[in-house]
Amino acid sequence: MSPASHRIVTGFMPLLDCAALVAAAECGFAAHEGLDLRLVRDTSWANIRDRLLVGQFQAAHMLGPMVLASSLGVGHLKVPLVAPVALGAGGNTVAVSTELAEELRVAGGGDDFDPARMGAALRKVVGERARSRRPPLTLAHVYPFSCHNYLLRHWLAASGIDPDADVQLLVIPPPLLADALRAGQIDGFCAGEPWGSVSVATGVGALITTGMRIWPHGPEKVLAVRADWAAAEPQAVAAFVRAIVRAAHWCDDADNRPELAKLLSGPRYVGVPPTLLLDALEGLLTRRPGCEPEPAGTVIEFAAGDATVPWPEHARWHYRQMVRWQQLAHSADAEATAAHCFRSDLYAQALAHGSAPRRTRDDALFDGTLVAAAHGDGA
Repeated sequence: MSPASHRIVTGFMPLLDCAALVAAAECGFAAHEGLDLRLVRDTSWANIRDRLLVGQFQAAHMLGPMVLASSLGVGHLKVPLVAPVALGAGGNTVAVSTELAEELRVAGGGDDFDPARMGAALRKVVGERARSRRPPLTLAHVYPFSCHNYLLRHWLAASGIDPDADVQLLVIPPPLLADALRAGQIDGFCAGEPWGSVSVATGVGALITTGMRIWPHGPEKVLAVRADWAAAEPQAVAAFVRAIVRAAHWCDDADNRPELAKLLSGPRYVGVPPTLLLDALEGLLTRRPGCEPEPAGTVIEFAAGDATVPWPEHARWHYRQMVRWQQLAHSADAEATAAHCFRSDLYAQALAHGSAPRRTRDDALFDGTLVAAAHGDGA
């Protein structure tokens, strides 16, 4: 084990996909690389962004599109950020109120988390509400520049629902979503686990699909650092990448899941019962209050399928969604800047690969199985 030579204060949100950071800190992967990793739990993505930009944090658990938005100066200060490593794939669920879940069941939503079938049922419910002059459904996601926003919009559009006209979308921080559902302020939300499962466990919500069902192996959070800090501290960045990659492989090992769930359940980290976390780690979800956990397919990946690689192709997809949903106007220079935010070259250098990795498999971004593509709505 190397003596600690770099202290890195890192902000994170209480979500299942902070796991690689927690494992790096708690299981010795960071210390082995000579890092004194200090994790600071925060309350919103905006707080994490601001504290990283002004230097209170050296690194942050961050939504991938946030890195692009900051680097392009969209919606806030223009401060270049880079992502030298990704923190996993998937991890999101879509939850709705128990009342809306019953409407969807009557409308043919089914019981298999299938996003196409559930989307068709949701379209019927949305149409019926409009015909009866009831208020539109209010659906929440966690941040304007987030995979959750783009996944939710993409899925709604694929289902024949205009996310800007047929429903109301708004932003609520992840830990507050179940409370907003309980208060009747929203009808549903897309967020990272365990908050969908928390809504079920507290009797106010039901799960209808998962992010992995909408986009198998779709990208999610990244480790973000300021570009100037990365340039000034290349050894610290490389050490952090190695620690995260090793921690992610540890998290993916089935034998370690009970220990990981226990670690994450502590009040310093996610602060929910370990059973909720362990179920999601094992691909089990409880659909409705009072039901037993059932197989839902893979819910989250930490290292499998190159999930730690910050693919520039994924950054380009995020950028194109920002353009599609009119958050900015397209330009070739801006798209190139966006792609350069995901630094697969730094990832490769840290792991002594010599050159940036190349994709070894087509995922749903490229093979057309992203749910919206089936309706002629390309990525």
